[in-house]
Amino acid sequence: MQNPFIDQIAEELSLKATQVTATATLISEGGTVPFIARYRKEQTGELDEVQITTIRDRLQQLADLAARRESIKKSLQERNLLNSELEGKIDGAQSMSKLEDIYLPFRPKRRTKAMIARERGLEPLAIHLFKNQDASDTAEQALQYVDEAKEVPDSNAALEGARHIISEWISDDADIRETLRKLFWEQGTLVSEAFPGKETEGAKYSDYFEWKEPIKNAPSHRILAIRRGEKEGFLFHRILPEEESAIALIEKQFLNGRGSAANEVKLAIADAYKRLLCPSMETEVRLQAKKKADTAAIQVFADNARELLLASPLGQKRTMAVDPGFRTGCKTVILDAQGKLLFNHVLFCTGGAGQVERAAVEAKALIERYDIEAIAIGNGTAGRETEAFFRGLKLSAKIMIVSVNESGASIYSASEAAREEFPNEDLTVRGAVSIGRRLMDPLAELVKIDPKSIGVGQYQHDVDQYALKRTLDDTVVSSVNKVGVEVNTASKQLLSYVSGLNDSIAANIVAHRQENGPFTSRKELTEVSRLGPKAFEQCAGFLRIRDAKHPLDQSGVHPERYSLVEEMAATVGCKVEDLTKDSAARSKINLEDYVSDEVGLPTLRDIMDELAKPGRDPRKQFEAFAFAEGVDKPNDLTLGMKLPGIVTNVTAFGAFVDIGVHQDGLVHISQLADKFVDDPNKVVKVGDKVQVTVTEVDLQRNRIALSMKKQPEVGGKKERTGTPKSRSNGPRPGGNREPQKHQRNDDFGSNWFDAALKK
Repeated sequence: MQNPFIDQIAEELSLKATQVTATATLISEGGTVPFIARYRKEQTGELDEVQITTIRDRLQQLADLAARRESIKKSLQERNLLNSELEGKIDGAQSMSKLEDIYLPFRPKRRTKAMIARERGLEPLAIHLFKNQDASDTAEQALQYVDEAKEVPDSNAALEGARHIISEWISDDADIRETLRKLFWEQGTLVSEAFPGKETEGAKYSDYFEWKEPIKNAPSHRILAIRRGEKEGFLFHRILPEEESAIALIEKQFLNGRGSAANEVKLAIADAYKRLLCPSMETEVRLQAKKKADTAAIQVFADNARELLLASPLGQKRTMAVDPGFRTGCKTVILDAQGKLLFNHVLFCTGGAGQVERAAVEAKALIERYDIEAIAIGNGTAGRETEAFFRGLKLSAKIMIVSVNESGASIYSASEAAREEFPNEDLTVRGAVSIGRRLMDPLAELVKIDPKSIGVGQYQHDVDQYALKRTLDDTVVSSVNKVGVEVNTASKQLLSYVSGLNDSIAANIVAHRQENGPFTSRKELTEVSRLGPKAFEQCAGFLRIRDAKHPLDQSGVHPERYSLVEEMAATVGCKVEDLTKDSAARSKINLEDYVSDEVGLPTLRDIMDELAKPGRDPRKQFEAFAFAEGVDKPNDLTLGMKLPGIVTNVTAFGAFVDIGVHQDGLVHISQLADKFVDDPNKVVKVGDKVQVTVTEVDLQRNRIALSMKKQPEVGGKKERTGTPKSRSNGPRPGGNREPQKHQRNDDFGSNWFDAALKK
C-alpha cells in the first residue's frame, strides 16, 4: 500500500513522486540517511542527505497530523458530535493549527462566561442579536430574559451574557482565527522593555530595554536573547498588531447591520478580541517566532558542529598533551601514535623561576624519551602562557606545538565513557588525554561528548531540546559516515554512530575484537552478536579494515558490489588490487558496459572514485597554526592591531574568533567582508584560520570587536560600560568556554619524576 503522503511531499519539495516513494520505502525498511544517500542513488534519483532527511521528517510530521486527526474524530464520535460536514473539514485540514481551530468549539473546556450565560438561558437572545443586527428592539428583547432566579437581574445583565456567548462564537471561528494568525505574523510588532527595577542588574540585556521591530523581520538570535532575558526576569515583551486593524478584520466578517443589535455585536467583537483572541493569538505567534528562531539556531549549531567534527586531523603522531593551569600546574600526558595513554605528570610551566626551570628539564626529558612529534596544549586558563613556555624550549622544528580548543573536555573527563576507559585515573588526566586525541583525530574524540557541550552553538540551551538532539544526532551520524571508521581501532562511541549500528552492537563489536583479535575482513562482522543481515548491509560500506585480506575492505565500496569490481578486473585482465594502484588499468573500464537494472552510472562512478583512492579521508590536510606572540590577554590589545585567529563559532549575526587572549572577539556580520554579507556561513566556517583587525576593546564588559575588512574603521578604546556598535549583538550565545578544573597535587619532586620516567 502506497504511503498516502507521497504526492503531497513530492509537490512541497518539487520532487518526483517516484523519488519520494523510493525514499519512503527504503526508510520503512530500516535504511539510514547516509546509507540511502551513498548506496541507493539509482532508486532515489540521486537525492542528497538533506533531501532524504527532509522527506523522513515530513513523513513523520504528516503521520503525527493524521494521528491527531483520528484522535479528534474519535473524541467527537464518542460524544455524538461528528457529522459528515465536520468530518470533511477535519479531513481537509492540512496543518495542525487549522485542525485545532476546527476542533476548538468542540474541545472540552473549563467553565467559561459563555457557559454561565447559556446556563442562564441567554443563548436565544444571543442568536437574535447576532442574526438580526439591523433590529432596534434590543432593550425589549433583553427584558424577556430578566430572571432573578437565574441571576439575570436586569436587561443590561441579559445583554452582557448574550455578548459573552457571541464573543465565544467569534473566538471559536476557525476562519477568523486563521485570518488573525496571519495578521499577527505579518503586522505584529515585537516590543521589548526592561522589567521595572531590574535595569542595573540586567545591564547585559540593555540593548533590548527599548526595542521595537516587526516580528516577521526579527532574527533568531534577537528573539532568543529577548526570551532569555524575560526568563531571567530582566525583560518583558509583547508581540501585537495594531488593535484597530485586528478589530476591523473581525468586524468585516461578523458585523453586518446598523441597528442597536449591531452595537451589541460590535461590543462582543471588541470583547472577543481583547479577552479571548488577542491572548490566544499572541501566545501562538510567540510560539511560532520561537519555533522559527529555534530552527535557525539549531541549524547554526549543526553547521558549526559539522565543521568542528570534520576538522583536519593531525593523524597518528606520538603526542604530548597538556591541560594548562596556574596554581595546580599543567597536567601532562604522553600518548602513543594510536592515542594510548603511556605516562602522566604535572609540569609547573607557569610558576616561579625554580619551578619553570625544573619543568623545562622534565619536559625535554619526556619529549626525548618518548620521541614526541607533536605537543597539544589546551586553550583554556594559562593556555597562552603554557604555549609560550614550550616555544621557549627551542625544540626541534619537526615538533609541532598546537593550541587545541578544549571546550567540553572537562565534561568528557567526568563522563561514563572516560571512567570506563580510565577507571584508575583522575579527571585531570582524562581531560588532558582528550585534548591530545582531539588534535590527532577531532571526530573520533568529539563523538564521546554531548554535542551541546562542544560550545559552537547559538542559544543552544534555549531551543527545543528534542529538535536540537535530533538534528545534532543527524549531524554526527552524517559526519562519521562521511569519513568512515576504522573498525579495529574505533571506540564504541564512534562505532555507535555508524549507519545501522547502535550502542549495544557497537559494544559487541569492541568485545568481539578484544576476544578474537582484530577483524581481518568485513565478512567477519557477521559473527558479531546481534549484527544481523540488515545491520551489516547498512554499516559495511562505512567500516574500514586496514591491511585487510580483500583490498576493497579498506575502501568505501560496499560488499554487495565486490563481484561487480571483480568482473571489471577480470575483463581488463588484472586483479582487484591492481585496479586500486594502476590508473591505466582503470582507464580501460567502460562504465556503460556495467549498467544494469540495479546499478547505474552514479554508483559506478562512486566505485571508480573509491578504486582511485581507497579509504580516502575527505577531511582537509592539517595545517599548523600559531597565535601572535606577546598577545596573551585583552590588555595586550591595541586598536588597529592585526592578528591571526581561528573561527570558534559562527552565528546569524557574525563570527567569534579566538585570537589567543582567553576571550573570543566578535566579527560582526557587517565586518566580515568588504561586500554585503547576508549569511556569515558563506564567508567563514568554524575552524577557519583568518586575519582580523582589532576595532574596539571594552575591558569592563569583556567584549572585543574585530573586523575582516581590508581597511576597517577603528573606534576608540573603551574601558567603561558601553554598547557595541551593533545593538543586535546581545549577550554572547552559547556562553563562554567552561573553566578547566584541576585537582591540586603539589608533591611531584624531581626524584619521583626520575623514578617514574624509568618505569
